[in-house]
Amino acid sequence: MHPLNHPLFLQYIIHFNDEKDYFECHEVGEEYWKQIAPKDKTHPLTGWIQLAVGMYHWRRSNYPGALRSLIRAKPKLAEAGIWTEGFDQQQLTRLLTESIQGVTDREPFEHRDLPLVPGELVQAIEERKQQYLAPAHDEYYLMHKHRLRDRSEIIALRQQKKRRNL
Repeated sequence: MHPLNHPLFLQYIIHFNDEKDYFECHEVGEEYWKQIAPKDKTHPLTGWIQLAVGMYHWRRSNYPGALRSLIRAKPKLAEAGIWTEGFDQQQLTRLLTESIQGVTDREPFEHRDLPLVPGELVQAIEERKQQYLAPAHDEYYLMHKHRLRDRSEIIALRQQKKRRNL
């Protein structure tokens, strides 16, 4: 199987293009990255994750966070070989460049779809969509998702780590 046809990456694209849920892009992207390249922060999947994080921050008007993430994503996706097959590379580079410029100029957030080219990846996405029922979320929820989700597990892990460090 082509690595971009992995169910988690297909879900990333659906979250990005259809739902505009960049937080979930980050979640599924990170899950996939941990499966195939844990701790390799130069892996192209980290570029995809950083792209989603940049869009999430931009939507929230966190311009410094958006800029940092998008700038880090651009070189990782520029020469990513197999990890950008099925995408129009020129359009992907333009998406990143224009997003970086928009954030730099502090323009209001504007969603941009990932530029897919017709072929195997698009077909795999369509098949995945048939197996998946997208949740309905309003703009406020998508913008503040990291604060609105159940964080009890994260808080418990942080407290456990603090106790170990004492």
